[in-house]
Amino acid sequence: METTAQEIERRNAATWRARLAPYLIPNLKRSIVELVTGAVLFAGAWGLMYASLAVSYWLTLALAVPTAFLLIRLFIIQHDCGHGSFFRSGRTAEIVGSILGVLTLTPYHFWRKSHAIHHATNGNLERRGFGDIKTLTVDEYSALSRWPRFRYRVYRHPAVLFGIGAVLQFFVMYRFPATVPKTWTRARRSILWTDVGLAAVIVLMGSLIGFRALLLVHLPVALLSTSIGVFLFYVQHQFEPTYWENNANWVYDDAALLGSSYYQLPKLLQWATGNIGLHHIHHLNALIPNYRLQDAMDRYPELRQVATLTLKESFRCVRLVLWDERARKLVPFPR
Repeated sequence: METTAQEIERRNAATWRARLAPYLIPNLKRSIVELVTGAVLFAGAWGLMYASLAVSYWLTLALAVPTAFLLIRLFIIQHDCGHGSFFRSGRTAEIVGSILGVLTLTPYHFWRKSHAIHHATNGNLERRGFGDIKTLTVDEYSALSRWPRFRYRVYRHPAVLFGIGAVLQFFVMYRFPATVPKTWTRARRSILWTDVGLAAVIVLMGSLIGFRALLLVHLPVALLSTSIGVFLFYVQHQFEPTYWENNANWVYDDAALLGSSYYQLPKLLQWATGNIGLHHIHHLNALIPNYRLQDAMDRYPELRQVATLTLKESFRCVRLVLWDERARKLVPFPR
């Protein structure tokens, strides 16, 4: 009989941290190579897009797809900096993460804090609503009046979640400190400094190549990368079978192994997305650098015996919008 994720968890919960310990230490040389190659490839792809303006804007838009994935790869490095897994030096991680945050439109310290909350509460029914995709239970949805139901349906529509909503999040919400709790002073400052850096880059690049060319090249890259990024985050936790528990029964390692998917992407896409599809291992221990996640899976084959999504299967996850506490699974909207 094939080993299930639940059996893996029951048997090994006490030892996973020890097992994964050898993969926690970042390799400075490897981190620098990953950062430099990622930045050079992104700059090269961006330059090709700019050059293609003289040929055809359709070619420019076609080149925006690989360029957007290269920007996502840089975001994963920023993500690792936020977890303290990319550099041993916290100061180095802070500098690199903050610079990348300008490119990715993501204030480093704000995102770092909100994402830490996500890791600490993923799959906890009593601690939903910050740093994750809003998910109602069937009973909560049934108790709503018509207008709140309509708003939730709109919110969970793919065109809103991965389109309009993604744009609002990265282009608008991340630009204003007022959207952050007042007690998060460092996060609020991070938003302001990211805005300053973003304004400086826009003025500099606009002066060098023209603001129209800047808009024609970078806007499709930014729009694509934000939409793809939100979709990646979505399918890493909104799938079946997944994990939700009340606070009294919630267990971190259970949430990691059972509530985070193994998104089995083609090798090129796995590289472009910084191994983030090995999300269950990342949630088991976020101190593992993205370039060592595959090593950990290769060492422990049982880590493959979890909920696995292929690229084709992942698109079906968008219909899973409510948590049924009785059936203990995500379900579509009732007809």
